[in-house]
Amino acid sequence: MNTKEIGEYIKARRTALGLTQKDIANKFNITFQAVSKWEMGETLPDTALLLDLADLLKTTVDNILNGGTIVAKKYKRICVSDVLKGFEAIETVKKCFGERSNFYQGMIEGINHKMNMDIEAHLSNPDHRQVMYAEVILQAIQFEHAYVDMDEIRQFFKNEKMVKFIEEYALKFS
Repeated sequence: MNTKEIGEYIKARRTALGLTQKDIANKFNITFQAVSKWEMGETLPDTALLLDLADLLKTTVDNILNGGTIVAKKYKRICVSDVLKGFEAIETVKKCFGERSNFYQGMIEGINHKMNMDIEAHLSNPDHRQVMYAEVILQAIQFEHAYVDMDEIRQFFKNEKMVKFIEEYALKFS
């Protein structure tokens, strides 16, 4: 456990949320100097505060104690950027091979058949794209035992219901 990294992560989360050291101190009935010592890596938050601190900072205790670094065990991480690249790859095949090529048509037909949808129609609608991104993430969590960084999910998905659903799903399958 690196107290310096933990402190830097607490400070980064606090400032990202527009909170002051005094805001956190008032919330937990401690001095702002105590918060300052956490952020400088001189001390750590009391364990009794960790769950509430994680809630306040909109993160997890694991993230705090790992200084914001996900420690991969046996699971694969699913990144939103990788999901985006996957969908961009579909569009790249269309662009490079042509929409009438057997490769592109076969790919689209396979997706449409397997997913019971019209992938091209969904790709053209920004709201539907978001739902497809979420679906890929949920499938990775369930079938690939992948984990997600909820901070990344919160940054990307603006729909709070979708974020909450992904978070609950991730907890269910972790």
